[in-house]
Amino acid sequence: MTHTAFITGATSGFGRACARRFAEAGWHLVLSGRRGERLKELAAELEPHCEVLTLTLDVRDTAAVQAAVAALESPFREVHALVNNAGLALGTAPAQDCDLEQWHRMIDTNIKGLTTVTHALLPTLIDSGAGSSIINIGSVAGHWPYPGGNVYCGSKAFVEQFSYALRSDLQGTGVRVSCLAPGLSESEFTLVRTGGDQAAYDRMYQGADPIQPEDIADTVFWLATLPRHLNVNSLEMMAVSQSWSPFTITRR
Repeated sequence: MTHTAFITGATSGFGRACARRFAEAGWHLVLSGRRGERLKELAAELEPHCEVLTLTLDVRDTAAVQAAVAALESPFREVHALVNNAGLALGTAPAQDCDLEQWHRMIDTNIKGLTTVTHALLPTLIDSGAGSSIINIGSVAGHWPYPGGNVYCGSKAFVEQFSYALRSDLQGTGVRVSCLAPGLSESEFTLVRTGGDQAAYDRMYQGADPIQPEDIADTVFWLATLPRHLNVNSLEMMAVSQSWSPFTITRR
């Protein structure tokens, strides 16, 4: 039996790498993202290995998400793994200097979008039965706050607690829920956050040997293909180069 994975934010970074990893294993793929041309290019790359359906979709658009899921047909109707990857961070300023629109955009994408896609796909995941998986991409930012993290950190803390509560609600259905929380990872994420500042991107990753999208994809695939009686509730990953610093102290 061929399984189907539904991957959001598939046009770059973790999502694109996950699509490639699942395609290697012959899974059918439903790939969503806002950039249709990138989706088309990715589908052309992967279709020799599997069947691919692309959805040019913004997860913030509730009606569009619900309509897209309702319209799924065989072999994409029975979803066995949902990878909630779509998300973003915007800005690095302290809260008092932040752009409120950026805060709202992060909330709408990282929280509202993730919950909308999950809600729409729960019936088919439950129908697919034991061994189906929801894998939510969180972040170490949901565990460890830092200056300038403000709403991004809060949104990723939500992803983790939502994952735990969702797992409680799905008790007895056989559907698994995992929250994967990566640390320092190299992707377009930093370019988006800094408004396309290539110099800031280069400084962030220079000499750090960060996590690569393929590392995340391998981990997501592992979570989705564990024996059906196992669930990894939360998994935090960091590059070896990344660790913790002492608490800061402001002195008089």
